[in-house]
Amino acid sequence: MESSFATLQTIIKCNVKTIKSIFSGLFKPPARDYRIEEGKSLKGDLSELEHKISYRFKNPLLLKAALTHSSTSTRNHNGQRRFFEYERMEFFGDAVLGLVTVEYLFNKYRDKAEGELSKLKSNIVSENYLSIRARKIDLGSYISLGEDEFRAKGYAKKSILANMMESLICAIFLDGGLNEARSFIGRVILRNFEKELLSEVHINYKSMLQEYFQSKYQRLPEYKLISAEGPDHKKIFSVVVCFDNEQIGSGSGTTKKSAEQNAAREAYTKLGL
Repeated sequence: MESSFATLQTIIKCNVKTIKSIFSGLFKPPARDYRIEEGKSLKGDLSELEHKISYRFKNPLLLKAALTHSSTSTRNHNGQRRFFEYERMEFFGDAVLGLVTVEYLFNKYRDKAEGELSKLKSNIVSENYLSIRARKIDLGSYISLGEDEFRAKGYAKKSILANMMESLICAIFLDGGLNEARSFIGRVILRNFEKELLSEVHINYKSMLQEYFQSKYQRLPEYKLISAEGPDHKKIFSVVVCFDNEQIGSGSGTTKKSAEQNAAREAYTKLGL
């Protein structure tokens, strides 16, 4: 068994080297005179972020490109789409994050089955969890946004924070290679993930329940407010969640949102998901 595992590890390492060699040939760092549209950010000094993530870029333009949101501009001075723009880099970073996360989980949890590993990986690369880790390094303060998106506080939106985290991973990969990207992911995303990820506070049962019903039945469950009792400053909301007019869960909380989450958690547990 041990020899088989060692053989599998060798195969993974060889595949990683192959992937790295392919990508390093396809993607060239942007030239020093590469133009990036300026936007608005809370903090303009990206060297502060480099210090926080313990990585100094050889080509700072990669970092700037990764953190420049498409609300600034999607075109370069010739009217063409930028080769290095955050959405493309997000796509690349998502793949690198997935690979490193799978490698980490495979090595750490040798007794877990594929289904368990898949759930862990899905939660780690989720928008909710990535945005939590992005806030820990104050990533939103360094994102460059267009005027309208900045006024809408796009730097605090979960979707933008998660996407920029993936874009940042891409930038580190292109600048320093897979080992640097792996090191960053280990420090910033995977370190102590169990404690944070498995906390009830950060598990979005409502979202997971919706995904389940949407994929299986192409319809969503409904939440119904049953009661709201107590004074305004101390109300307790009671909610039930139903599907096809059948109650599948119930919950209560100090806000309607928390009551819905608790109802979704009960339904999620009852369904054995």
